[in-house]
Amino acid sequence: MSRATPAIAGVLTAEQVTATGAAIVGMQEDSGALPWFPGGQTDPWDHIESAMALSVTGFRAEAEAAYDWSRRHQRPDGSWPIKTVRGTVTDHGIDSNFCAYIAVGVWHHYLITGDTAFLDRMWPTVWSAIELVRRFQRPDGAFRWGGDHRTHAMFDEALITGNASIHHALDCAIRIAAEIDQPDDDWVRAFAALGEAFRERIEVFEDPSEHSMDWYYPVLGGALRGRAGQELIARRWDEFVVPGKGVRCVDHRPWVTGAETSELALALDALGDTSDAVELIASIQHLRDPDGSYWTGLVFADGKRWPVEKSCWTSAAVVLAADAVSRASAANGIFRDVGSWMAARR
Repeated sequence: MSRATPAIAGVLTAEQVTATGAAIVGMQEDSGALPWFPGGQTDPWDHIESAMALSVTGFRAEAEAAYDWSRRHQRPDGSWPIKTVRGTVTDHGIDSNFCAYIAVGVWHHYLITGDTAFLDRMWPTVWSAIELVRRFQRPDGAFRWGGDHRTHAMFDEALITGNASIHHALDCAIRIAAEIDQPDDDWVRAFAALGEAFRERIEVFEDPSEHSMDWYYPVLGGALRGRAGQELIARRWDEFVVPGKGVRCVDHRPWVTGAETSELALALDALGDTSDAVELIASIQHLRDPDGSYWTGLVFADGKRWPVEKSCWTSAAVVLAADAVSRASAANGIFRDVGSWMAARR
């Protein structure tokens, strides 16, 4: 069982990272849901990211309450609603990426705790979610982004960020299946086809948007590594990175955000560029609140925080980035190690 708490010399102490975990606990609803902020919406992807940060910071019971929320609120078809507010569903749609991410969280928590009972308990939830998501894969390897839960109609667009995240989720799902001796070759084929689409047929995806996530996510999700990943990051670095302040969320706006900065740090660490990753994490400490939480972003043109909220998932992203670069928890390589199991299969 992993007990080490992340710390980055001169940037964040272990006590500060633990305080960030406690701040996330303070936003958790009695149901176990982890909303964007108190009273705000819960979506199944950010909920899992926040649960992962709780696992890293030692709040095991609270993390498992979050996973139990996911288990209890999964619909019969394996999906979750896109948006829930205080227990009321406000968007019944399906986002394939949102549904797949449960596999990342479950594998992450298992790596930290070594709890086989937890893995067994969550396996039906993971299996149902990934089987649902597989139905969204197109013949070209890319995944449709979502669909209508009532009519079961699918929306054909394949988005870069969502697909990169699904690539990561499939990796974790395959690892879970192998760990409980339930290997699934269909999942392996889906993972391989999606990775091939990123590396050889990038045109099958919608064009990159103005958001930074469409820039770095193919690296974060493990579809691109090595020289290809380094070249991708270098291509738009100057468009998005604001030295000393963080990463722009949108390329043409003077607005840096903590989550995107932390995710880029995770991507850089996965490429072996850990020193630059640490610099990025250091650059957003201006978003840290005394209670350990993080404000979502800063409009650096006028020095105002916007939106005026301390988001659960921003705090979580900082924790996960700190864990990766400090090699603290047993799950610190969950972004770095995507696809490493494939070498053993060759």
